[in-house]
Amino acid sequence: MKTKIIRLEEIDSTNRYLKNYREEGDEEMIVAVADYQSAGKGQGTHTWESEKGKNLLFSIKVYPHWIPVRRQFVLSMAGALAVKDALDSYVENITLKWPNDVYWNDQKISGTLIENTIDSKGIKSCVFGIGLNVNQLVFHSDAPNPVSLAQILGHEVDRDEVLKKILDGFEKYYELLRRADYMDVSGIYHLSLYRRKGFHPYRDADGEFEGALVEVEDDGHLILHDRQGRIRSYAFGEISIVRE
Repeated sequence: MKTKIIRLEEIDSTNRYLKNYREEGDEEMIVAVADYQSAGKGQGTHTWESEKGKNLLFSIKVYPHWIPVRRQFVLSMAGALAVKDALDSYVENITLKWPNDVYWNDQKISGTLIENTIDSKGIKSCVFGIGLNVNQLVFHSDAPNPVSLAQILGHEVDRDEVLKKILDGFEKYYELLRRADYMDVSGIYHLSLYRRKGFHPYRDADGEFEGALVEVEDDGHLILHDRQGRIRSYAFGEISIVRE
């Protein structure tokens, strides 16, 4: 897979950079890596805290026009699994919190913002913006549960080494999607999910309830069943996991 890597000392957002990037060749994947982002974004209105030169802040742009729009969430699955695979080589107990956060036990180590461009023919491009806490030791934002690889391991880690492992993993899962092996990617994603067994507390517009995971559909909807046996379906932003 032909890949171009662009290294930036400082940028407002690697996602914005790649969304506006004009392709110069026949690259299938373009990666923009920054030492610091002045306006790194998370899901919704959230921002991503990162000390300069300590973490991995990068975006991946691909052109998966062959993936049906109705199944576009499989791209999110592939990106999250690539990060998980890389972290699995360093520590245990890495899981994926729907839709695409990466957790170590009950603490967040990575988050992804995915922005798809869709036209009349389908998915034109997909940009994954990934923030991964690698070597930062102190967090100052009001995020409730951040953790870094260095905090877990007790020593710093080579960021380029981690990035290479993520990109290798992403290419592996991307090729599975190219072959339309959606069920393989989805199956691995489901086995990797945070709180995938048993009942756990959630909160939606009607308040708190206990639910058990049924599945995540290919369009990204989270399917739960509650203690009363009712099936509940949620899109992004409609439900949150309550910390136990």
